[in-house]
Amino acid sequence: MSNSEFERVTVRPMDEYNQTLVSHVHPPNWVNPQPADEYDLVVIGAGTAGLVVAAGAAGLDLGLKVALIEKHLMGGDCLNFGCVPSKSIIRSSRVVGEMWGAKELGINISKHIEVDFSTVMARMRRIRAGMSDHDSAERFSSLGVDVFLGNGRFASNNTVEVGDKTLKFKKAVIATGARAMQPAIPGLEKAGYLTNETIFSLIQRPERLAVIGGGPIGCELAQAFRRLGCEVVLFHRGSHILNKEDADAAEILQKVLLDEGIRLVLNCQLEEVVTVTEGKRLYFSVNGHRDSVTVDEILASAGRVPNVENLNLAAVGVEYDQQSGVKVNDYLQTTNPKIYAAGDICMNWKFTHAADAAARIVIKNALFSPFGLGRSRLSSLVMPWVTYTVPEIAHVGMYEQEAQALGLDVATIKIPFSSVDRAIADGEELGFVKIHHKKGSDQILGATIVASHGGEMISEITTAIMNKIGLSKLSSVIHPYPTQAEAIKKAADTYRRTLLTANTKKLLGFLTKLS
Repeated sequence: MSNSEFERVTVRPMDEYNQTLVSHVHPPNWVNPQPADEYDLVVIGAGTAGLVVAAGAAGLDLGLKVALIEKHLMGGDCLNFGCVPSKSIIRSSRVVGEMWGAKELGINISKHIEVDFSTVMARMRRIRAGMSDHDSAERFSSLGVDVFLGNGRFASNNTVEVGDKTLKFKKAVIATGARAMQPAIPGLEKAGYLTNETIFSLIQRPERLAVIGGGPIGCELAQAFRRLGCEVVLFHRGSHILNKEDADAAEILQKVLLDEGIRLVLNCQLEEVVTVTEGKRLYFSVNGHRDSVTVDEILASAGRVPNVENLNLAAVGVEYDQQSGVKVNDYLQTTNPKIYAAGDICMNWKFTHAADAAARIVIKNALFSPFGLGRSRLSSLVMPWVTYTVPEIAHVGMYEQEAQALGLDVATIKIPFSSVDRAIADGEELGFVKIHHKKGSDQILGATIVASHGGEMISEITTAIMNKIGLSKLSSVIHPYPTQAEAIKKAADTYRRTLLTANTKKLLGFLTKLS
């Protein structure tokens, strides 16, 4: 297959870093291999889920024949448009935030903070390019995976077509992911807008940026670009940002964003976007009052839609929905028992680590569960997630209202970081550890952590939930002093103190007399 038979990809700007990126994850000189007679597994989509399935199956050294198909960039959102680039610029923006608060720590920044936006973005591209070799076509080929660049579509119940090649399979996996949703706002497309797939191509800082959507991605990027020097207005149709998150956590972040100079337009209806001499003008209404704001760029981050188009799913009996994606059961099996799906194409958890975990389930269920024996369930996963703002908001397990909806009596322990010595010393007292447990029991149902590095702390509670470790045992775990993670131990100690009833005290008093 010549390179003219699949679409060449460019990632702007095509500097040395993005040239390296493309050479790894969509090499223009790639020649698709001659297909095997039959594949044990054909994977469509080389994002996180597809890569983990392909590498995991091929890496078992069992002689399995595995094919991997990607029409755009291997690595998917995580490498190219998500985790890697966003966290790289968030790191730069954190430095600005630390400098804003330096005076409280006795450090005077005498000069105006100068952000070299182009260097920030170049650093991001360099980091992304450096990591791209791990997801490269060449590496996966070296693992024994047949890598095909081009659009894969089902041709029959046991074949997939890629260009002029036909791949016969025993089992197949759909891992085509999702993309940013285009808000239905008149004039938006004509005016032009950015998504997570295009905002990292910026080389010049937009002086004025509008962000549509107050979910995790919108909040992360709104804060990062504000700290990097943009005037930011964030539009959200809800009454507060992160409306699916713990309300106390969302309230803390909302105040932080306001304090940092982000204009929040809540309960709003965006009505129209018009191109004017000064830029892009957004007209909106709040409680019937119409207003407008003019910006240089617009970032749309108001949800994602699954990539179900051009797969010819109906031909193989795979049911799907344009909004929720491919329909799967708890074993990640589609309505065609020979075809599985994993990642953003079929899951509500749209996280890299969720796609990774689901991919491992697919490998086991598709290849190593004869007659359905020993299959793993998606619902058995204990899934944490993090919003990477400052402070970070990390969560795992159930929220209080979810537990109550299941008929569980819930007790909640909340430890503010203003009572944690290391947080006080760090000047990071804003936030808390909140743990929900079953009333009358030490069983942990869920937790939310709001902290500068809450994402680094949540795994302790995830481990506890997964291994059925209760608050009593957590209380006996020695935490180094001083650390912010000591807040978890404080929460566990708080639970232990509830066990000190009047009768318990009498017993302890009697024991002291005998000792």
